[in-house]
Amino acid sequence: MAARSAPLNLVRHHAIDMQVPIGCGGVAVYPGDVVVGDAEGVVVIPSAIAGEVAQEAAAQTRFEDWVEVKVKEGRSIFGLYPPNAETKAEFEAWKSKNK
Repeated sequence: MAARSAPLNLVRHHAIDMQVPIGCGGVAVYPGDVVVGDAEGVVVIPSAIAGEVAQEAAAQTRFEDWVEVKVKEGRSIFGLYPPNAETKAEFEAWKSKNK
């Protein structure tokens, strides 16, 4: 029977080491890395750039939320996503008014 994780049977499973690099799904994971997952998958973010990635992700989410509003208002997705120069300028103007 398949399960989402190994059973917590301390007779069969023993922690051998902690806070050491591992490989998971073909990806190196180091102590302190940030692991984020959702229904679409999992990503490992190196700790050295986690703050920068979080800021960029928040900015991208804000832009995508704005695009969603524009599409619901009846705009075509073309030019909005990916944004052309006009769309970028419009979004920047909206951001400055909606801080």
